[in-house]
Amino acid sequence: MEGDLKKKLLGTKKASEEVEEEEELSLGKRLWNESKLMWIVAAPAIFTRFSTFGINVISQAFVGHIGSKELAAFALVFTVLIRFANGILLGMASALSTLCGQAYGAKEYGMMGVYLQRSWIVLFLTSLLLLPVFFFTSPILILLGQEESIAQVAGTISLWSIPVMFAFIVSFTCQTFLQSQSKNTIIAFLAVLSLSIHLVLSWLLTIKYEFGIAGAMTSTSLAYWIPNIGQLLFVAYCCPVTWNGFSFLAFKDLWPVVKLSLSSGIMMCLELWYNTILVLLTGNMKNAEVEIDALSICLNINGWEMMISLGFMAAASVRVANELGKGSAKAAKFSIYVTVLTSFTIGFLLFLFFLFFRERLAYIFSSNEDVAAAVGDLSPLLSVSILLNSVQPVLSGVAVGAGWQSTVAYVNIGCYYIIGIPVGIVLGKVIHWQVKGIWIGMLIGTLIQTIVLTIITYKTDWDEQVNIARARISKWSKVDSTDQETETKVIR
Repeated sequence: MEGDLKKKLLGTKKASEEVEEEEELSLGKRLWNESKLMWIVAAPAIFTRFSTFGINVISQAFVGHIGSKELAAFALVFTVLIRFANGILLGMASALSTLCGQAYGAKEYGMMGVYLQRSWIVLFLTSLLLLPVFFFTSPILILLGQEESIAQVAGTISLWSIPVMFAFIVSFTCQTFLQSQSKNTIIAFLAVLSLSIHLVLSWLLTIKYEFGIAGAMTSTSLAYWIPNIGQLLFVAYCCPVTWNGFSFLAFKDLWPVVKLSLSSGIMMCLELWYNTILVLLTGNMKNAEVEIDALSICLNINGWEMMISLGFMAAASVRVANELGKGSAKAAKFSIYVTVLTSFTIGFLLFLFFLFFRERLAYIFSSNEDVAAAVGDLSPLLSVSILLNSVQPVLSGVAVGAGWQSTVAYVNIGCYYIIGIPVGIVLGKVIHWQVKGIWIGMLIGTLIQTIVLTIITYKTDWDEQVNIARARISKWSKVDSTDQETETKVIR
């Protein structure tokens, strides 16, 4: 016991000395070091998100070869049902980013594996609660006014999608666990492997052997589970410091994890569902078909660009959490400046690109001149949206790293749902600006949210955040070596 105490004190002293050495470096050297640490997390995260996004694009393309009814049903399930489950589980998994990131920075490696297992338990129980939605998809869609034939096919696809939902549990948590240690390069390699296998399997099962929906969904499920198996093996055999095997400690003190996970889930869901509401509000507009086609093209481009933003969001959460756990308030602030500036620079270049090309981009997706003209009309809004997306997700990542999820959830409710959507409805339906009005209203909500988060981040006492992080780590790491030996069962 005394030896462990001395070891911890020496570790704390060494960490403080490292912090002092880093702060004495020149600005250029600090900028270079921070950029390297940021890109180690951001680059694989961006690449992985592009690959995951690509899985759905490939699946949708092959389902389209089965039939138009199947394509419509697949789009319904994946844009509404899977996005719904994705938002909840991804948000709840982001609580692990706070815990593991701060623990890793504080060199409390022993509890990281326990945090991972606690997150598995919480997300698994949440997935069980979501199952009825998958079982009763057909009647729910019919009740919402969807055509019965499409709803029936959607019901079949939703049952095949259950393994995809459970894959999110392992995927989101393992990625967060590895990102906290800056070991996420393996995730990018596994994503490429999965995408390649998915492309070949989709062709074999849907085109060559004509297994229809069953073939397409089997390939999709495997595409999500193949990286998971690789990640689990990597965690078990390549993370000896942070993974000590399965432990009964995972079932203790679950309520604090549940509370943090719930606030994280609410925060993330409020953001991810915001754009979905934009699509729903355009359904009964004049010339709705052209408007929705144009909007879907813009949102498709925006969706791809969001993969970059989410990569920087992951980097921000990891870097802030690591530095707070390490005890360096100045380094945490500096990491925020570097990440926001880098993301904003990329966003500004994309802003100029899409503002310049306008309707010419539409011809990549459609040959319809009316749709192209509508896309050109919406391009300024798309460009502004991309610019805002280069800052707002990064600030959300800062909130995750610091553990402010509940605060950001309240900010999101106010800015998005009390201001953004009502203003959009007034501009779109009362003033008759159509889809442009709705989008402008929602951009106003995003702008206000970005300003509020910027003010909160700027006004934050980061020395106090270090103390909060230390208190959290100390409270949740009250396990000595004797407890570890008696309560932990290792599976090798």
